Amino acid sequence: MSASPRTAGARNALRFVVLIGVVNLFADMTYEGARSASGAFLGSLGASSTVVGLVAGGGELLGYMIRLGAGSIADRLGMYWIEVIAGYAINLLCVPALALAGNWPLAAGLIVGERIGRGIRKPAVSALLANAGDELGGAGRVFGINEMLDQIGATVGPLIVAFALWHGAGFRGAFGMLLGPALLGLATVALATVQFRRGERPAQPAPDAAASPVPYWVAVIGGALFAAGSVDYALIAFHFNATGLVPTAVIPISYALAMVVAAVAAPLMGRVFDRRPAMTIGIGLLLSAAFSPFVFFGNAATAQAGIVLWGIGLAVQDTLLLALVARVAVWRRATAFGAFDLVFGFAWFAGSALMGILYGRSLPALVAFSTLTQLAAIPFFIAALRRKQAS
Repeated sequence: MSASPRTAGARNALRFVVLIGVVNLFADMTYEGARSASGAFLGSLGASSTVVGLVAGGGELLGYMIRLGAGSIADRLGMYWIEVIAGYAINLLCVPALALAGNWPLAAGLIVGERIGRGIRKPAVSALLANAGDELGGAGRVFGINEMLDQIGATVGPLIVAFALWHGAGFRGAFGMLLGPALLGLATVALATVQFRRGERPAQPAPDAAASPVPYWVAVIGGALFAAGSVDYALIAFHFNATGLVPTAVIPISYALAMVVAAVAAPLMGRVFDRRPAMTIGIGLLLSAAFSPFVFFGNAATAQAGIVLWGIGLAVQDTLLLALVARVAVWRRATAFGAFDLVFGFAWFAGSALMGILYGRSLPALVAFSTLTQLAAIPFFIAALRRKQAS
């Protein structure tokens, strides 16, 4: 007996989610490995804390700015897979090139380039995954599975960097070792393209012209607040390195710890979000907002506790917020993700730049800003979900 269309569609969607997850496993292994040490690397090349904050925030800003155009083009012209291929290529190849960077401006350019590549492919990938969620009973589940595989790679990558640093390879040797997973990621993208480019993905739902845009824009405000209060690991790594709180070779291991936490939390939070979205996102943000006092005020042990909470914040960002946008979107999804990310990116840049400046002037002010802005996002996310449910 042949499988029903619904069952066949669900199986096809699950295969797609898993294969894209494997792509992201190798991708995260590459660029998260680099990000685990990028702040310390910039510092070793003579960059100040303000420069580190501006590079981290500026890279995110440009990466997020490009997403609105990328998402709109993908939806209008159907260029999902072209953007996926081009974005992953730029995203991944900038990382091993860091091994050749001899000064901080060149290193900063490559760090920003990696973020731009991710920005090109992110709306198309998010839209395709959200479509698969329609077949599998909820976007939370899909983004949770994807984030789990993401974070497996994001755990291994920093460990590769830590291994290289521990054995005296230095930052350049560590970045050079990331060429392997970068090439594996590109090979898996090629495989996914062959299998799914010819219309095997679930069809994308048309936008609902009668739907109210209010829940979406309320969610955008919440996303901006969350982004502004999110501390990039580059600044955390700079803090660990500058204070000696964590040995240099252990800085990537701390990052790997956060990735493990996100890998465990994401699928659990995603499944619960599909049933109790407001409760899940509220608890997730409460935990995420609590990380900064532990990291910046504590000793080595409390700093690691803060890293655990920071990892939960990653799961919130890459699972719950994506599932939320998929739920309240009023346009085709790549465009909706792109617009959300544009505002998110501006807020991330502003917050990162401010916290980079505050780091050199007042740690209490940095911690207060980070904590309060993330807490302020909670009522906006909950209001967006309730307005959507009531509409």
